[in-house]
Amino acid sequence: MRVGVAGFLPDDPAAIDRAAAESLQALGFAGTSVVLPDPALYGDSEMFRIRDVLADSGIQVAQANPRYHSLVGPEEVRRAGVAALRAACRCARCLRAANVYVRPGSLNPRGSWLPHPLNTSAETLAELTSSLRQAASVAEGEGVVLALEGHVLSPLDSPARVRQVIDEVGSPALAFNVDPVNFAGTLADAYGTRGLIDRLFDELGDRTVCAHLKDVRVEDRLVLHLVECAPGEGLLDLPFFLTSFERHCPTGYVLIEHLPPELVPAAKRAVDEALHRAGLRWS
Repeated sequence: MRVGVAGFLPDDPAAIDRAAAESLQALGFAGTSVVLPDPALYGDSEMFRIRDVLADSGIQVAQANPRYHSLVGPEEVRRAGVAALRAACRCARCLRAANVYVRPGSLNPRGSWLPHPLNTSAETLAELTSSLRQAASVAEGEGVVLALEGHVLSPLDSPARVRQVIDEVGSPALAFNVDPVNFAGTLADAYGTRGLIDRLFDELGDRTVCAHLKDVRVEDRLVLHLVECAPGEGLLDLPFFLTSFERHCPTGYVLIEHLPPELVPAAKRAVDEALHRAGLRWS
């Protein structure tokens, strides 16, 4: 199990340089995500440059993160999403990325992680399955892995739903990016994170290739407000999660995410302490 960070490097791949790579190394990270705002715009040579700049500081591309709106919804939106994923597969091959991050999207036009009453309808899930099949066929040819993530507000609102879609796509290139906070939708989940973690790995442990790590807290506001926070500042049982991830995905990356750069060092220390309490070490 290795540690990395998402969102620390510049969003513009052209701005990734030796200083950025060395800052990751200084914080003790082994891997990073690389954002691809429009994967089709980048040539192989630019991806090779980024890969080598990071590798010179001992940093691997743990995840290629392409930007696109949605894999569900209007046909033109889905078509653009699949095209971006296909281009990202080529970029990931050049980057030697461990995987390509895949968000399912939403029927909500305001954003991929926002709710819509039909997000989990049979029609929406069929659209998602079709989009993923098209992307997975290219991933297989490029020799890369797609790491699919879910969320309680998305079409993939439960571990069982994620498993259903992965099995229906039926591609060895489609795997799971585990993020327990994304599936915390009730007080029982927030106050009982060990049970939530168990459900995720019981259902998807054999398909898990990467993790995103943040934390969750309950706010004293009506009706129910579960909010993200930095690792170690909430209710997530970090040692239990790391132990579970190590058991199911011992060579995968745990990526700290959703933090501005100035808060990343404290989050890294909190995760390191949780690792120590679990009796584990980064590889």
